[in-house]
Amino acid sequence: QVQLVESGGGLVQPGGSLRLSCEVSGFPLDYFDMGWFRQAPGKEREEVSCIATSDGSTYYTDSVKDRFTISRDPRANTVFLQMDKLKPEDTAVYYCAATATLSTMSSIRCRVNGMDYWAKGTLVTVSS
Repeated sequence: QVQLVESGGGLVQPGGSLRLSCEVSGFPLDYFDMGWFRQAPGKEREEVSCIATSDGSTYYTDSVKDRFTISRDPRANTVFLQMDKLKPEDTAVYYCAATATLSTMSSIRCRVNGMDYWAKGTLVTVSS
């Protein structure tokens, strides 16, 4: 059984940084392409960033480009989201997700309905 467990959310001031972690258990990380998604109050869940296991290719939504970095550590079975220069509009519940369908990453693949497994979510609040 696949389980995804996140950590690292919290309260941060605008301009600050946070690093989210998502540990995969039950199967090796290399079995999955991974992604981070978020849902702000009153809004639909949206993609943030995804990474492919086959070639390490990545996708970022425009609003986080040059501020967020996704990475993976197969030895730790963990994927990370480094978030820098945080803005109040980044406030949301962040979800880690995985898909067992492997391919080069792209905007077409980094979608909510393309993921097979989900973590419970961790709250990120950006406020002064």
